[in-house]
Amino acid sequence: MKQIHYKNSKISYSDTGKGTAIVLLHGFLENQKMWQDFIPKLSTKNRIITIDLLGHGDTDCLGYVNSMEDNADLVQEVLSQLHIRKVILLGHSMGGYVALAFAELYPEKMKGLVLLNSTSRADSDERKHNRDRAIKAVKQNYINFVRLSIANLFSEDNREKLFSEIERVKTEALKTPLQGIVATLEGMKIRKDREVILHFGAYPKLLILGKKDPIMNYEESQEQIENSTVQLVSFDGGHMSSIENKEELLTALLSFFKGI
Repeated sequence: MKQIHYKNSKISYSDTGKGTAIVLLHGFLENQKMWQDFIPKLSTKNRIITIDLLGHGDTDCLGYVNSMEDNADLVQEVLSQLHIRKVILLGHSMGGYVALAFAELYPEKMKGLVLLNSTSRADSDERKHNRDRAIKAVKQNYINFVRLSIANLFSEDNREKLFSEIERVKTEALKTPLQGIVATLEGMKIRKDREVILHFGAYPKLLILGKKDPIMNYEESQEQIENSTVQLVSFDGGHMSSIENKEELLTALLSFFKGI
């Protein structure tokens, strides 16, 4: 892991391989370690960069709200330090929100976009209310909130079958500081709708969904790419395709990257 400083905050990232630059962005309660099983194969012909987003892993918070735009600026700072001009962005869940914010702020730097178990749409009023409830819950019982949040990401079929993997994800999630969790929930709650990017972004785009995703409705998620050029790949799993459908995901990503 490497580090830079940005706005008096420590930013942690990794940089592996040579070739087309691909930035992998983790989701809420995750960190860049989620990609460690993918880096060896993805980096054989590409330059793979992973980043701990604000308030996650070894990256500090900037303040009381970690907005998606702040995270996008953080990504740009890492790319600037590495002298990288164009990138393919892959974002899991919240990482997808950050990738979309980056695509809006820095369209000239985009070479491709992958949304993994993510959406371009803003939170509904109900989801905003649930974010507020989550903030109260994590302040009341941090450990219980984190452990339940992680378990609820997996399809019911996989919760017993992938018990040891889920426990490993929980262990990593429990390293996320309370301030990072609250600031990120606030940031996700206020994010903009960026569905327009899926329809007008002038670069290859891929949406990867889990048919049994407990927190993202599969049919509604498909609606956002109707009448667009976005490729769709669907897996028979939940919100954690990187674990529930690891080999299938790697195959889909290698195929997409090869075509760019």
